[in-house]
Amino acid sequence: MSAAFYKELPPQEVQERILRQEKVTLIDVRESDEWETGHIPGAKHIPLGQIARAMNELDRKEEAIIVCRSGNRSGKACEYLSSFGYSVVNMTGGMSQWSGPVEYGK
Repeated sequence: MSAAFYKELPPQEVQERILRQEKVTLIDVRESDEWETGHIPGAKHIPLGQIARAMNELDRKEEAIIVCRSGNRSGKACEYLSSFGYSVVNMTGGMSQWSGPVEYGK
């Protein structure tokens, strides 16, 4: 494994990229009960404990933005995925700082 390198973006910048209709891949690593209380529309749910599964579902060259409640678990996921060469971005502040639209349920 190589050293982990990843970028960080505040939720406001993530929201701006979505509003500009950039192609954004979002991975939400929170637990199912947290996911159901509200997530970013279009995000893919892969709980942190199953993050290895993301390696089958992500394109290594395509940037993915990792989301959790506050930015801690997404940071761990970013460290893990970036150590395998994935291009990932930690959304700092997580859903607790998100002011954009949310979807509910599974």
